Amino acid sequence: MKSLDLRGLRCPLPVLKTRKALGALEAGESIEVTSDDPLAAVDIPNLLRESGDELVATQPTERSGVRFVIRKGRRDPFAVSRREDA
Repeated sequence: MKSLDLRGLRCPLPVLKTRKALGALEAGESIEVTSDDPLAAVDIPNLLRESGDELVATQPTERSGVRFVIRKGRRDPFAVSRREDA
């Protein structure tokens, strides 16, 4: 499982970096994201609802933070589709 340590970063960086990391994963892969930004506890689950990725687990960390385990879903709504005109 990949790991992303976002401690020390403040909104909106944790959610932006999580979105970028999810874009690099294949469907079914998991990532562990750790953040101590209080807004991440709201922002990251909201991101996952929009993206279709799965929040597998949420755990408090020892230093007033939160650890998310996320599984990449099948679709990527943030990907830009390109249409080639003939």
